[in-house]
Amino acid sequence: MKSPWNILLVTPLFLLLPLRTSASPASDDSPSTRNPNGHTCLEKLFLKTTCYLVIEMFGPDIIKLLSTDMNADVVCHTLKFCKQDPGQPLCHLYPLPKEAWKFTLEKARQIVKKSPALKYSRSSADICSLPFLAKICQKIKLAIKNSVPFKDVDSDKYSVFPTLRGYHWRGRDCNDSNKMAYPGRRPDNWDVHEDSNCNGIWGVDPKDGIPYEKKFCEGSQPRGIILLGDSAGAHFHISPEWITASQMSLKSFVNLPTALTNELNWPQISGATGFLDSISGIKEKSIYLRLRKRNHCNHRDYQNISRNGASSQNLDRFIESLSRDPLLDHPAIIIYAMIGNDVCNGKADPVPEMTTPKKLYSSVMKTLKYLNSHLPNGSHVILYGLPNGTFLWDNLHNRYYPLGQLNKDVTYAHFYSFLNCLQVSPCHSWMSSNKTLRNLTSERAKQLSNTLKNIATSQKFTNFDLFYADFDFQEVTEEWQKRGGEPWQLIEPVDGFHPNEVALLLLADRLWKKVELHWPQVLGKENPFNPQIEQVFGDQGGH
Repeated sequence: MKSPWNILLVTPLFLLLPLRTSASPASDDSPSTRNPNGHTCLEKLFLKTTCYLVIEMFGPDIIKLLSTDMNADVVCHTLKFCKQDPGQPLCHLYPLPKEAWKFTLEKARQIVKKSPALKYSRSSADICSLPFLAKICQKIKLAIKNSVPFKDVDSDKYSVFPTLRGYHWRGRDCNDSNKMAYPGRRPDNWDVHEDSNCNGIWGVDPKDGIPYEKKFCEGSQPRGIILLGDSAGAHFHISPEWITASQMSLKSFVNLPTALTNELNWPQISGATGFLDSISGIKEKSIYLRLRKRNHCNHRDYQNISRNGASSQNLDRFIESLSRDPLLDHPAIIIYAMIGNDVCNGKADPVPEMTTPKKLYSSVMKTLKYLNSHLPNGSHVILYGLPNGTFLWDNLHNRYYPLGQLNKDVTYAHFYSFLNCLQVSPCHSWMSSNKTLRNLTSERAKQLSNTLKNIATSQKFTNFDLFYADFDFQEVTEEWQKRGGEPWQLIEPVDGFHPNEVALLLLADRLWKKVELHWPQVLGKENPFNPQIEQVFGDQGGH
């Protein structure tokens, strides 16, 4: 059986049938008023049409099978989205049927044997092979491959469109027809005539003839925040409402188009570069929003250069998507946070695939040399350590997985075993019942963290100074418990692996406080002109 994530991506589409009258916007920061060419509406219309086509094609067969008490594993195999490879074990999430598997499967196939849906290819279980999904798959794959905005008229790596690597990932462009106008650059002629750095501050004070950018920002040490990260930094999140019938409502899928075109990531509410208010209600803010509050001249200067599956070993494939000119732009704070994939993989034997300290040293040094040649002088780089992932099994294994909560039949231990059987687990070595393997993985993670710490204390670069920070998840857990929370509430419920929004914001809070206490020069000065900026420019054009 091949990757279930392709199936998981399309599963919510099956569930959209009752929502055919819904026309809610795809996100709170609706781009419709910012994008008059209708690109957003067309994207939503295409996804909506796709949903109906999928329902039309597979809905009747799914209903037939479920009405005869076939479980999801049987349905998946019957419709050929799942298969058992020769010589491989049968991977199943739910308890096996009481009758023999082959008998049950043959019985199910007889129910839908005349279905026209069975003629469509399921090669490699790739849902993108279905003709009506090819277009959106192509767009998503292109955005993933390049890690730059899909819609970028002037090719300056900034966009006026939110998703497909647009301004959810890096500050919104204020002039998409001028590649010399973008967030983070030093102002052109103090922005007397137009806003060249997209911070919303431009023009001349009629009272004294001094440009506002010069009056409010000169000497305030503006700087941006750039994250080099993996799926945790991008805030990978699959809503439990999409797969849990008891939680579904008319609003459950309102953000599905946004999520799909953001690769199931939510950087707009992430701990490092989030700019929208938290949907969890937690009071802590992202590092970007704290930098902006400290100095309003930092408005829109954020970049989330993260990718699902990223590690120290493949960062070189997309680091060039980073946008910073050493001569034209302000300095930046770079957070290097490859926190999982150097020890995590889905292989049956995950240990040989783990990054060694020697390989980590080599790849990180290569990254730092690249940054030194591309960052403005006065920048700062923080190397973030790896977590102790034994937390996952210890706090989740005996809890019911969302798909098992109704009938109390699937725990996270079952879910982890299912992913490991398929060899598609995001982290076989930590999401495993094998305690020896879990401890070995944590030991390797500790070795890699020590390697990062040694680099930070021993290496010097001309354009930035270098720091190391531990991944303080134990301290975050203790803080959460003081507020009355439970440790398991800090993990994404659907994938059972990633830190959720609350955890990311609490981690950002701890990192900010550590930097503020030990390395205050990294954050720059508080701008005394912030009130005047608000008075003259309001929200500075928003995000």
